[in-house]
Amino acid sequence: MKVCSSADIEEGSRLVVDLGPRTVGIFRLAGGALHAYENSCPHQGGPVCQGTILPRVVEQLDATTKAATGFRFDSGDMHIVCPWHGFEFSIATGKHAAASHVVLQTVPVIEVNGEIHVD
Repeated sequence: MKVCSSADIEEGSRLVVDLGPRTVGIFRLAGGALHAYENSCPHQGGPVCQGTILPRVVEQLDATTKAATGFRFDSGDMHIVCPWHGFEFSIATGKHAAASHVVLQTVPVIEVNGEIHVD
């Protein structure tokens, strides 16, 4: 099903659309990769695809002592944060940041001839 024109989702952004009885979030990451998920958090059904998009937070450790020295953002792994309870997921994989068995429901998405389609 055609959802939109490719130009409607810029790199680093998303589009949340109603497709019949379900709502889907479509994300375009750096390099143009598309990922789509059901807009329902596995925790309690919150509108996860409408949450804040931010880079993964990585704790930095001293190489010798392994002591924490602070945090940094990893813009190579963008995350979405559910607005209801803060559950955080990798946009590239749909996996929860701390519990990889908790995942978003993937929706097949393709880009063909300047159009974005989902299954």
